[in-house]
Amino acid sequence: MALSKKPVTGMKDILPAEMQIRDYVIGVIKETYAKFGFTSIETPCVENIANLSSKQGGENEKLIFKILKRGEKLNLETAETEADLVDGGLRYDLTVPLVRYYSNHANELPSPFKALQMGNVWRADRPQRGRYRQFMQCDIDILGEPSNLAEIELILATTTTLGKLGFKNFQIRINERRILKAMAAYSGFAEEDYDTVFIILDKMDKIGLEGVKAELAESGFDQAAIEKYVGLFEGLESAQDGLSYLADTLAGVLEEDVRESLQEIIDSVKATKASEFEIVFDPTLVRGMSYYTGTIFEIAMPEFGGSCGGGGRYDKMVGKFTGKDVPACGFSIGFERIILLLMESGFQVPGKPAKTAFLIEKGVSGQMLCDVIAQAQKERQNGTQVLVARMNKNKKFQKEQLTAEGYQEFREFYKNPLQQ
Repeated sequence: MALSKKPVTGMKDILPAEMQIRDYVIGVIKETYAKFGFTSIETPCVENIANLSSKQGGENEKLIFKILKRGEKLNLETAETEADLVDGGLRYDLTVPLVRYYSNHANELPSPFKALQMGNVWRADRPQRGRYRQFMQCDIDILGEPSNLAEIELILATTTTLGKLGFKNFQIRINERRILKAMAAYSGFAEEDYDTVFIILDKMDKIGLEGVKAELAESGFDQAAIEKYVGLFEGLESAQDGLSYLADTLAGVLEEDVRESLQEIIDSVKATKASEFEIVFDPTLVRGMSYYTGTIFEIAMPEFGGSCGGGGRYDKMVGKFTGKDVPACGFSIGFERIILLLMESGFQVPGKPAKTAFLIEKGVSGQMLCDVIAQAQKERQNGTQVLVARMNKNKKFQKEQLTAEGYQEFREFYKNPLQQ
């Protein structure tokens, strides 16, 4: 039976045209983030299964590609549980690996530590437009900065990068996990039910407020708590300043510094932004990861019709590795979705070098071949991209293919110079 030539479901081959755009975007990202003081790091694609399954990754922990033990450690005959078979897994995001990395190297790193990490992650998810089982993530994180300066810098760095890639009129939606918890507490939900309430709330943009109300009722929550909870969102619809409305309504339940900190982030970003976008307070924003402890944010891109990245503060995560909490905050660009939008818009990489193809007749050899290659080398040193290739029988089709790849000039070299 012939081997399969197609990639595994949910994964894809990347053709040269897309790869050129990916390389360009990676370059813009690294250059821009470096100007904000972020340092590139790298972590392994495989992590200890206990780290990946520590109830911090939300629904993503159900999507882990798990790795069997190797050699003598794997004993299929005596295995009784999954733990007897599995000891590692492919990372489903870059945050858990980063925190392990920081916990292991904290004494060698500056404080605060501003990290840039780009790499593939894997999730056994249902593939769809802009969603794959293997995909590139691009994260920036600041560890060791307790103030909202971290959030401000992360948002400015990310939005500046998106602006350089030509995106405008997108939204940064921002919320606070402490506001979400205060709203649930104020309404009378038990703390152990918060995550269930938030999962339902996260569907607001798809099912609306009435849909959220119905799902809360279907989940068996007290009707009085549901009515009080829904009433908060109804009050938001008529409030001129949603953040102030909630801070006043939740007084005594919500920490006093939350409104001031969140407002300062919004005002600072608006006053200093370097690209065209809107930052808006959105009390329905949840974010799926269980590790978020404070500010959360998300990129809403109208061209995609959904999120193209997000992040937030996760101050308790380092402590799970070291026993000592360290303030931490991060922002991830939806790299694959950004590439998808650029491809669909017909994006062309700016400032590409001149591309020339040297097509050599098959009979050209010896000194003549060396002369042609030497000429190509000289032009390469002067900044021209030169492809040296043997001439195909169907020269016309060969040139059409090269033109599609961006080659603007063709030079032909024959064994008989009179043919040139």
